[in-house]
Amino acid sequence: MVLARATRTFAIIKCGSCLFFILSTSIFPLRAGLKIREVMINVSRQQVEDFHGPEDYWCLCVAWSHLGTSKSRKATVRIAYLRKNFEQEPQGMEVPINGMIVLHCRPPEGVPAAEVEWLKNEELVSTIEDMNIDTRADHNLIINEARLSDSGNYTCLASNIVARRRSATATVIVFVNGGWSSWTNWSECNVRCGRGVQKRTRTCTNPAPLNGGAFCEGMSVQKSTCTSPCPVDGGWAEWTMWSVCSSECERQRTRECTDPEPKHGGRLCDGAALDMDNCTGDLCIQDRKLLHDVKVPQADMDSSNDVALYSGLAAGVVTVIVLVIALTLYRRNQSEYGVDVIDSSALTGGFQSFSFKSARQGNPLLMNSSMQPDLTVSRTYTGPICFPDSMEKELIPEPALFDPLPDLKVKVHSSFMVSLGVSERAEYHAKAPSQTFPRGVVQEIGGGGSTLGGRGKNQLAPVQPALVSSMTPGKRPLRTNGVFGHGGGRLVVPNAGVSLLVPHGAIEEDTTWELYMSITQQDSSALSDEGQEILLSPEVTYGPPGLTLSSPVALTIAHCADVSSEDWNIKLKRQTQDNSWEEVMTVEEESTTCYCLLDTQCCHLLVETPGCYALVGEALTQAAGKRLRLAAFGNMEPNFLNYSIRVYCVNDTPHAFQEVVSVERGRGGRLLEEPKTLLFRANSFSLQVSIQDIPQFLWSIKPFTTCQEFSFSQVWCSSQSPLQCAFSLERYSPAANQLSCKISVRQVKGHEQILQVYTTIAESEKDTVPFFTQSDCTITSQTGSRAFKIPLSIRQRICATFDTANAKGKDWQLLAQKLHIDRNLGYFARQTSPSAVILSLWEAQHQERGDLDSLASALEEIGKVQSKHSTSTDTLDRISKTIPSSDSIMNRSSEELDANHT
Repeated sequence: MVLARATRTFAIIKCGSCLFFILSTSIFPLRAGLKIREVMINVSRQQVEDFHGPEDYWCLCVAWSHLGTSKSRKATVRIAYLRKNFEQEPQGMEVPINGMIVLHCRPPEGVPAAEVEWLKNEELVSTIEDMNIDTRADHNLIINEARLSDSGNYTCLASNIVARRRSATATVIVFVNGGWSSWTNWSECNVRCGRGVQKRTRTCTNPAPLNGGAFCEGMSVQKSTCTSPCPVDGGWAEWTMWSVCSSECERQRTRECTDPEPKHGGRLCDGAALDMDNCTGDLCIQDRKLLHDVKVPQADMDSSNDVALYSGLAAGVVTVIVLVIALTLYRRNQSEYGVDVIDSSALTGGFQSFSFKSARQGNPLLMNSSMQPDLTVSRTYTGPICFPDSMEKELIPEPALFDPLPDLKVKVHSSFMVSLGVSERAEYHAKAPSQTFPRGVVQEIGGGGSTLGGRGKNQLAPVQPALVSSMTPGKRPLRTNGVFGHGGGRLVVPNAGVSLLVPHGAIEEDTTWELYMSITQQDSSALSDEGQEILLSPEVTYGPPGLTLSSPVALTIAHCADVSSEDWNIKLKRQTQDNSWEEVMTVEEESTTCYCLLDTQCCHLLVETPGCYALVGEALTQAAGKRLRLAAFGNMEPNFLNYSIRVYCVNDTPHAFQEVVSVERGRGGRLLEEPKTLLFRANSFSLQVSIQDIPQFLWSIKPFTTCQEFSFSQVWCSSQSPLQCAFSLERYSPAANQLSCKISVRQVKGHEQILQVYTTIAESEKDTVPFFTQSDCTITSQTGSRAFKIPLSIRQRICATFDTANAKGKDWQLLAQKLHIDRNLGYFARQTSPSAVILSLWEAQHQERGDLDSLASALEEIGKVQSKHSTSTDTLDRISKTIPSSDSIMNRSSEELDANHT
C-alpha cells in the first residue's frame, strides 16, 4: 500500500513507469480554511517481483493545482523476509565468580533488519532492572561481574515484521574455586610418652568449590614430630646411718625418694621412709641404769651361752644343706640349657655345623628317652610362613621335641640353638602312621570328625572341612585352623603374608582352643562411601568369636603402601556384627585397645578381640604411592602359531600374587620373567603397558595393539580382582621357537619397569612345565616352643628381669626403646607383663629372618647402659658374667655328646 497526502491539489501516484489515477480520495481538515487530501494504492508482490529496473521498485506522489505541479520523494518498496540461520550463535562458557561474561550474537539476515533480545531461562533479560548487564554493543550480551545468580541458559531472540528466530541455548556456569580455611591449632602429641606426632588441619571451605570449581591445592594436614617426656617412677636412696639408741631402747634411720625423683607423673616410692628398730647392748639406758650394771646370776648366763652355741651350730648345718641343694639345682639348670638368659653372647653364638647319627643317651642338651624307634628325621623349615608337608611327615608333639630319636640325622646351623634343644633348619622326616593328629586331638571311632582330648576344659570352635582335600588342584587354601593350648603357637595362611602368633600363657592351663584364620575373597566392603579410601591389605579374620585370652595375639598382615614418607593416613578397621566397618585406630595415633607396628611390607598388630581386620589408606598428597607387583605369563594357543603373553598388575602382597598364580596354573601359563615392583603414585595419571622389540621377521602382532592402558581409578582402587592385559603374537613359521621382547609398564609422569622376556616355544605345551615361585608347604600351624624364635626359658627370665621396677624406672621401657618400639608405650603399660607383649611383637616382626642378632644387640646395649648408672652389681651384669660364650657352649656340647656316645 502506497499512501500520499497533499493540500489544495489533485494527486496521482507513479510507481516505476506506471501512473495510477486515484478516483477516490479522502479529505481531512487540517485547520480552519485548510484541507489535506490523502490518496493510496495497493502494490502487489507480483508487481514488485516483475519490475526489472536499475534500482528497486519505487513509487512517488505527483500533485498539481492551478499553481503548478509538485513531486514527493521516492518510496522504495521491497519484499520483507528473515532468514532462519543466525550468522553467529552464542556459545556456552564457564567463568569464575566476578569474571566478565560476553555472549556474542549476530542475527539472521532480513528485511527489515532484525531486532535482538536476550532470554535467560526463557525470561526476558532487562538491562533497566540490572545495571550489571549491557546488550547495546552489536547485539552482544555483556555481564561485567559474574555472580552465582548469573548461571543459566541464555538464548538470543531475533525478530522483524516477518518472523521471530531463536538461537541455540548457551549454558553459562559461574564457578567458585575452593579456598583454604585457616589452620587449626596444633593437636596434642599423640603419645603420652616418647616420640610421637602432632598435626593441624585446614579445610577447603573458604570458599568451598562450587559448580565444578577447582579443589584447593596443597595439603590439608600438616604433621610435626613431638616428644613427650616419659614418666619416671621414684626410687629410694640409700638408708642413712642408724641413730643413737634412745632411752626407750629404739633407734631409727631414714631414706628419701630421690634416686630418682618421680617426674612427669611417675609413681612415688613404695614403702616407708622411716625405719625403727629395738637396740640392745651397753648403750641402751633403762631406768637411768646401764644394761651392764644389771646383775645376772652366773647359772643363767651359762645356760644362755649353751643355747646360743647349739643354735649357731644348727643354723650352720642348715645353711650348708641349702647351699648344696642350690648349687646342685643351679648346675642341673646350667647343663639343661647351657646358657643363662640375658647375656647377649648366648643369643649371637657363632653359627657352626656338625652331625651325628644315633641318639645320645643321657644328654640333657638334646633329648631324653621316650619315642618309638621307627622314626627318622630330616625336615627343614626356615621361617613360620612355610611349614613342611603333613601328609607324609609327622610334626613332633611339643613334649617329644627333647625325646631321643634312634638313627637320628640332624644338621645344626646354630650352636646356641642346639644347646637349647631347637634348630633353625632342622627337618624331620618320620615313618609315622598314615594319619597323625595334633596333641589333644583324638580320632573318633567310626566317625570322621575329631574331638579334643586331655584334661581340663575343652573349647572347640566349629569344625571346618579339611583344607587341602576340599580345594581344587592348584587352589591355595584361604582358611586354616589349628588347636592351641597353654604353650601357644603360630597359625599361618600359606603364601599369603598373613600369620597369627598366640603367645605362651595366653590360653589358660588345662584349656585348648581351636583357632582359625581366613582371608576374604569377595570385593571389599571396608571402604567408606566417600571414595577417598583404598584397601591396602587383604581382609583377615581370626577367631572363634568367643575366644578369651590373657594377653593379646600378634596378627601380621602384608600391605602394599609405600610408607617411606608421611603422605598416607592409614587406618585399621574392624568388621562389626552387623557387617558394617568401624575404625579401630589410626596407625600414627595412640591407642590403648590395640597396637600397630607398620613395617615396609607388613603390619604387625597386637589385638585382643577376634574379628575381621583390614588396613585402609587415604592419600594426603599426590606423592602418596602404593606398590604394584608386575608379572608376565605366556603359553601357546591351540593353533600352535599364536603365542599369548599376559601381563598382570596387582597389589604387591603375597596373597594378591598367589591369586594370579592360581589363575595361570589353570591356563597352563609359564612365568616369563621374575616379578618386579612398580611404585604407583596418587597423581591421577594412567598406567600404560606396551610390548617392544619384537623380532620383525619371526613374529608379528596386530596393529594398534602394542600399547594398552589402564585408567588411574582402575589401578588405584583395585583390591581383589587382578588387572591384566594380553598380547597375541603370531609366528611366521613353526620353526621359530625363540621369542624375545621387552614389556614396558609405566605410569604417565611416573615410574617405569621393564620386563625382559626371552623364552623357548615348545611344540607341545604338554612337554613344558609351568614355573611358579611358590613353596610346597601345607602345614599351617605350629604349637609350643617350635613356633617361637626365643626359647621359653630365656623369654621367662627376660620378662622377670625387665618387668621388675628398679632405681631407673620400668626397664621394659628401655627394652622397647632398644628394640625400636618407642611409641604408644601406654599400651604396654596396661599389660600384666609389658616385656612379654614386647617380645611377642618382636617375634612377629622377625618371623621370616629368624635370627636373634637384634635382640642380642639390644640386651647388650642395655647391659652397658645399666652398668654406667649403677654402683652395685646389676642383675644384667651378674647374669652376663655367669653365661659362657657360644664357642664354649659348642665345645661343651660336642664333648658331652662324645662322652655319652662312648
